[in-house]
Amino acid sequence: MGSSTKDYPFFQIRLAAAEDAESIALVLLAAFLAYRPAYTPQAFAATTPPAETIRERMSEGLIWVALLNDRIVGTVAAVAEDVSWYIRSMAVLPAARGQGAGKSLLGQLEGYAVERGCRRLYLRTAPFLDPAIRLYETMGFRRSGADLVDLFGVPLITMEKHLA
Repeated sequence: MGSSTKDYPFFQIRLAAAEDAESIALVLLAAFLAYRPAYTPQAFAATTPPAETIRERMSEGLIWVALLNDRIVGTVAAVAEDVSWYIRSMAVLPAARGQGAGKSLLGQLEGYAVERGCRRLYLRTAPFLDPAIRLYETMGFRRSGADLVDLFGVPLITMEKHLA
């Protein structure tokens, strides 16, 4: 199931295990905390789920983590949907940003998805998450033009990447 660990410059990427759920929850909280005022309370809670919810999500899809010096500093979660994969969550600790963790995580996910015949990756993000949007665009994602989705009062934009 692709559970091998892969090393990228600076980071080690591996599939998450149940015992990583608490660390993943802390990464999500730390990554989105500065944006909390732009979220409704319900949308912020959905964006930063507790460890219990993360463990439940592990049965619905895959979650990878990026490690730096054996510490989880980033995460990406995705769910397979026919020939597409939906990226449901992505975060990197503020102190680890700009070092390639996000690119490494997305690269791992993309490689895994391509090996399994995936033709498209897509995600939804808040329009105020400018650094994340820039990362996605750098990795080849484009706004899909799909209707805006609402997450508890916060509009989301859909971005996608078509794969060969």
